[in-house]
Amino acid sequence: MKVIKKTLLLLLVVFVIAQFFVPEKNEGDIASIDAFLAETNPPEDVKLILKETCYDCHSDVTRYPWYNNITPLNYWLAEHIEDGKKHFNVSKWEGSSIKRKDHKFEELIEMVEEKEMPLNSYTWTHSEAKLTDAQIASVIDWAKKVRIKYSLEKKPE
Repeated sequence: MKVIKKTLLLLLVVFVIAQFFVPEKNEGDIASIDAFLAETNPPEDVKLILKETCYDCHSDVTRYPWYNNITPLNYWLAEHIEDGKKHFNVSKWEGSSIKRKDHKFEELIEMVEEKEMPLNSYTWTHSEAKLTDAQIASVIDWAKKVRIKYSLEKKPE
């Protein structure tokens, strides 16, 4: 029994000390999204969907939940955000080529159609991010229109 108590005490001490080590937060300016919005011109319903389901992991502007103050959960969240931004970052939209932007929208359509986005791990704690079939249709319709716009802008090779 003494070994169990000592082990639990040691784990508690390690947990408390770990709280002093936190990953860097993803705190950018909301204006970083403006270029993406201006270029892709989403309708109001899609803007709201993007805000509620996408920006936390796919922009430089993240709304952190209360449990982000707990190590190791904050490291898990930071890894998800970093990975999400690596794949699709609306805050870094302006410098990308038309070809890359079109490809990102192709992936967006596929991921939303297959209900792979938003991630289940995100919707567990953000119930407002669960997309209805109508919301999915709105996002896909908008994304397809953006792809048409990009196809008209592509330079012939």
